[in-house]
This record gives sequence, structure tokens and C-alpha cells, in this order.
Amino acid sequence: MSESSQQLLRQLPAIDRLLGLAAVASHPAPHILKRVAAQQLVADLRRQLLTAAGGALPTDSELADRLLRLIDQRCQPSLRRVLNASGTLLHTNLGRAPLSGQALQAITEVAKGYSNLELDLTSGTRGHRYSHIDQLLCQLTGAEAAAVVNNNAGAVLLALTALAQGREALVSRGELVEIGGAFRIPDVMEAGGVRLREVGTTNKTHLRDYQTAIGEHTGLLLKVHTSNYRIVGFSQSVEAAELVSLGRQHGIPVMEDLGSGMLLDLSPFGLPREPTVQEAVAAGIDVLTFSGDKLLGGPQAGLIVGKRWAIDKIRHHPLARALRIDKLTLAALEATLFAYLDREQALHDIPVLRMLNLPAEQLRQRSQRFLRRLRRSLPADQARLQLVEACACVGGGALPLTELPGCALALQPLQQSAAELARRLRDGTPAVVGRLQDAAVLLNLRCIAADEEAALLQALCQALRPATAANAFAPTDVS
Repeated sequence: MSESSQQLLRQLPAIDRLLGLAAVASHPAPHILKRVAAQQLVADLRRQLLTAAGGALPTDSELADRLLRLIDQRCQPSLRRVLNASGTLLHTNLGRAPLSGQALQAITEVAKGYSNLELDLTSGTRGHRYSHIDQLLCQLTGAEAAAVVNNNAGAVLLALTALAQGREALVSRGELVEIGGAFRIPDVMEAGGVRLREVGTTNKTHLRDYQTAIGEHTGLLLKVHTSNYRIVGFSQSVEAAELVSLGRQHGIPVMEDLGSGMLLDLSPFGLPREPTVQEAVAAGIDVLTFSGDKLLGGPQAGLIVGKRWAIDKIRHHPLARALRIDKLTLAALEATLFAYLDREQALHDIPVLRMLNLPAEQLRQRSQRFLRRLRRSLPADQARLQLVEACACVGGGALPLTELPGCALALQPLQQSAAELARRLRDGTPAVVGRLQDAAVLLNLRCIAADEEAALLQALCQALRPATAANAFAPTDVS
């Protein structure tokens, strides 16, 4: 270490002096956050001095600016709002389906006070939380009874455990799916104390494969909808109705995991034909499980519908309490399901359905208007801006082969790299997530609500501004 560096290190500001700077002292953040931020600033300065060739320490004004930025970062909540311009509608990393206005209003109404979560207001006696949604679910699906837990993996685990613990479940080899986070159907079965018995082959499973495998230890016939991948070509699977008929012959219950779950047939809008929950119920499946936060467009939840005897057994299993949902999820789910009582209302009110059904030409017109606004707001030397052809995808393990045609806004920054622009967008308030392609950041407006456009415009203008000398020093990430 050079003598000049040692001298500079001896001049590093004391923590108390940094905290005493007028702008810092008047900041409303808790003192403990200010102190941690000040310690981080001193550590950053020390590292900068040791790695740089000479240089001067910042002035008090510059120190205050840097410290205030660190304090503001630490005051930000870890879980915060993100504008999803990635072109993936049900982006798992971004929380999947955004909620409808009605669902948000229901959450607020229930959260700000007490509620009749487990109280029957008519009789004044204790009720149960399922009563707030089971009638709605039965009306919408045609099922005899319903229950809800905290996610679909939990729904599958609970149903398997309640119906077939200690016994065998027959599953087609082509349906042994893995979902996000390396969570596999065989692992769920093992956790539920159910022995897996594979039937058929990866690409072809016949009804006779199930028939041959049925024995004295068979407790369940399980069908899993491959919602996050497709086997195409020389392939065959057993229809739900065929499996139900076989189960009836042998007195064995039949369960199906529909994964993302659909309550509306969206094929009239040009989307692939997917089995709906109503069709599976009509086929006679004893227990059906599906997600609340995917194609349903509601909060994270695992929905279970089916025959009353099976649902009663599931509800009264001890694991049901460990997996139950809270009042806020119930409020959002009830409001979401209520919208489905009117098909047109659901298509209008539920954000993910609006995004799925947005025509490519309407998306292009929105994007062109936004591009004109952005060009008026930016100096010409900041970025090259253009519209490019780009498809969106559904994501979230739903409709895996579906591409939603349209366009995206391509930003090619001229004074920074595309990767740096993407980072600055993520660091902004609100954060913006796009997609890197070649030397540009692509922003797809399909997932951006109309009332988010102003915030997106402001975030883009902020991120495209050239870094000032004061910003050239990048503090350590405190996330």
C-alpha cells in the first residue's frame, strides 16, 4: 500500500461525522438504518481507495449524497412493485397473475378490520373458512364439494395423502411432470406416503396398461395434465372418462391434477384448446386439483373440487390445517371466482384474461402511441427506438406451446450498454423488467396495464439519463 493511500485511509470519515451531516441527520429513516448505511459507505470508500490509483476523498456534499442513496435503498421494502414488460404473462419470478380491481378491493375491505372468517353470522356459531368459496366453486364447476389450500402442490399432496396413503397410485410414465423449483410429482407422492407405480411408456399409455397394473394394493388412479410441456408425434394418452369407467369397475377413486386450470374455453380467441375444469368434473373424476394464480387469474391457491365423499375426507385430514389459506387469499379468490359467474365480466375484469385476449393490432396501436410519447420525452442521442415483431408467452407452466403474436419496443441505448440499461431499469422505482436481445432491451406492453404507462415512461426516462460523475461510483448492492 502506498504512503498516499495510507494517508487517505486515515482521513476516512468517522461514522458519527457522517451521521451528523445535516441532510443525513434530517432524513426520517430509523437511526439503525442510517448507521448501517454509513458503515457500508465507509467500507465502499476504503475499497475504492485501495483499488484506485490515488484520487481524493469525496467532499461532504458528495458523501451526503452517496449516504442518502444508500439509506433510501435500505428503506425500500424487499418485496416491491415491478412493471412486467418481459412478454411473459404468468411470470413465476414476478408473482404470476396480477389481481383484478375487485380482488384488491376485497382484500382491503377484509384486511382493515375483523371478518367472519370462521363465524356463521346467521346462527352466531362457529363456521368454516371453506364456506366462503365452496358454493361458488360448485356453481362454476358442477362439482359436489370444494376445498382450497395454499397452492396446487399442496392440494396434490393433501389429496394424495388423504385418499391413498400407504397404498399405490397408478400414473402414466408420460405424466410424471416436474414443475418449477425441481418439484416433481413422484416426490409429492413419496411425501404423502403414496407408492408410485408407473404404467405405459413416455409417449404412449393405453387403458390396458392401467388394467394390467391394478392389484390389491392399488388405492388411486392418478391423471396429471401436462400443462407445462407437450409430447407430440407418435403419442397417446388415456382420456379422463375412460379412466373413470375403469375406476368404477374396480372401486378405485380417480384423481386428476389439471395444473394451471381453466374455467373458460379460450379457443374462440385463437388459443389452443385446453381441458376445462367443468369438462373434467362432467367426466366423473372424483378429485380435481388446479391453481388459483395461473390461468384462473386469482391469488396463489390450490383449488380442490370433486365428489362430496372425497372432499370431506380431504377437509378432515390433519394436513388440511397446515395447508389452509388465510383470510386475504380467501377474499381475493372469492372476488375472482364471482367474476366468472358472468363470462363477459371475467374477460373484462381479470387481467390475465385481458392480456391473453388482446388482439395483436390493438397491442401495436398502443405500442406506437407509447413510442411517440417516449421519443418526445428523450433527447435523440440517448437511444435508438423502434418497434419490432415479438411474441409473448403465457408462462407459469401453462399453454407451453402458445405464442401470442404482437410487437415490442426495442431500446438500443447509445451511452450505455443494454445490460446496464436493464440493470438500471430493475433498480428503479418502480422496477421494470424487460428482455435483453442482442444490443437492445425489449419491452412488451401486453403485460403493462394502461394506468401503468405513465410510470413506465418515467422509469425509462430516468434509466436512459447518462450517469453523472457523482453516480460513477457504484455502491455495493444492499439487496
